[in-house]
Amino acid sequence: QVQLVESGGGLVQAGGSLRLSCAASGRTFGPYAVGWFRQAPGKEREFVAAISGSGGLTYYADSVKGRFTISRDNAKNSVYLQMNSLKPEDTAVYYCAADSSWGTVVAGRYAYWGQGTQVTVSS
Repeated sequence: QVQLVESGGGLVQAGGSLRLSCAASGRTFGPYAVGWFRQAPGKEREFVAAISGSGGLTYYADSVKGRFTISRDNAKNSVYLQMNSLKPEDTAVYYCAADSSWGTVVAGRYAYWGQGTQVTVSS
């Protein structure tokens, strides 16, 4: 079992930056791929970015490519999402998720989820 806790959300103006953190506990974190997803009110949960267990592979949704960077520090059992040039349409609850398999953007394929952190971008 892996427990995930997100932090770092908040209110920021358009063009600003935030850094989200996902802290894991319960099992050795290294073997798990981690994805970030987001869900805006009235919309389905959507894929944002993912990173492999070693950190050597990353993948981004087109909507955030070039603005967001995913990284991880397995020694600290943590994954990060650096979000720059934020836009009002980035407003959502952001979730991190973990799974032993790499390569999926489908939320239902991830076994473990955090509770989410709210990101609000004002115009």
